[in-house]
Amino acid sequence: MKFKSGFVAIIGRPNVGKSTLMNQVIGQKIAIMSDKPQTTRNKIHGVYTANNSQIVFLDTPGIHKRQSKLGDYMNQTAIGILGEVEAVLFLVDASEGLGGGDRFIAEQLKQVKTPVFLVLNKIDKLEPEALLPLMEQYSKLHEFAEIVPISAKLGNNVNTLLDQIGKYLPEGPQYYPDDQVTDHPEQFVCAELIREKILHMTREEVPHSIAVTIEDMRVAENGVVHISAVIFVERDSQKGIIIGKQGAMLKEVGRRARTDIENLLGSKIFLELWVKVKKDWRNQERVLRDLGFHKDL
Repeated sequence: MKFKSGFVAIIGRPNVGKSTLMNQVIGQKIAIMSDKPQTTRNKIHGVYTANNSQIVFLDTPGIHKRQSKLGDYMNQTAIGILGEVEAVLFLVDASEGLGGGDRFIAEQLKQVKTPVFLVLNKIDKLEPEALLPLMEQYSKLHEFAEIVPISAKLGNNVNTLLDQIGKYLPEGPQYYPDDQVTDHPEQFVCAELIREKILHMTREEVPHSIAVTIEDMRVAENGVVHISAVIFVERDSQKGIIIGKQGAMLKEVGRRARTDIENLLGSKIFLELWVKVKKDWRNQERVLRDLGFHKDL
């Protein structure tokens, strides 16, 4: 049997479960998850390899009404990749029903020549009799190649989705080794795991005002990986929130992140966290470039 391979974009409104689906398919955490919108800011590449095929998934930022230059970047990234892939998964939250954001994305999909799958996520939250009418409602938005209901969180019907994608892949090379699950460097994933913990532990304006970069990452003679990371915020008040009373918040962020990073790297780590203020960084193009948010798609 000939080998098949290709790139598949996961697109949808914020908080519909794109990162959850990516992690479920890959079998480990490479994309961070949060109940807050706009969690994913970059294209995250996840690699799924089977016996005779390889699918490279692109988890995109959720398309949303822009509020900053960072928001512009996120929308351009999400829409820009639709012409670069073999298939597009339009992921929707079945438990919320059809909304204006879904209609907006469906309009963008009219320009897409490649097959578009409608993937109805979170069906575990839906009464069974409500599913068919919902599928019919969505099917009027676009001529979808396939319609697949799933629960990314529980894994329900995810294998069916993978089988359906396989039918649309062309013959091609194996781009990545069998054991590689992402093409992002370890530093990127480590920074994202730290940011995830802050998203979980803060509220209101703080989550969208943070960025994390890895300043240094090296292995000591005893095998322990030393990581120095900087958490950027926009205001002094946010710096105080992240550090917490007597450093308690920052210590807890480090403790939680250390567990996930050790699982990722398979070794003990020493994690050092710093918090710095970059005023209004989300609207400064130079700062966005320095933090890795490039406009070239």
